[in-house]
Amino acid sequence: MTGNQIFTTGSAALQDLDPYRFPAARIDDYVLPVPDPADRPSSPVEPTDRRRLDLHAALTTAGIAPLPGDLDAIKALCRLDDPTQAALRRWINHGA
Repeated sequence: MTGNQIFTTGSAALQDLDPYRFPAARIDDYVLPVPDPADRPSSPVEPTDRRRLDLHAALTTAGIAPLPGDLDAIKALCRLDDPTQAALRRWINHGA
């Protein structure tokens, strides 16, 4: 086999592969069905949890790793309203 050889995607090309070098080549993939949107859980994320995730994402993006003692401060900051949270995230992102 050379580096210039082009493999086709057909099943005939898969049969030509060495089963010892490519053991998974002959395994057919099991395709899962598309999930029904009606089967999704209907519980939305609480605003406090959403703010906590946004704050963690902003800190991580800025390269600031929260220390274990900072989790209480993050919890307190997440109780603030959305405009205050937006300002806090803006300050974090501009400071980085």
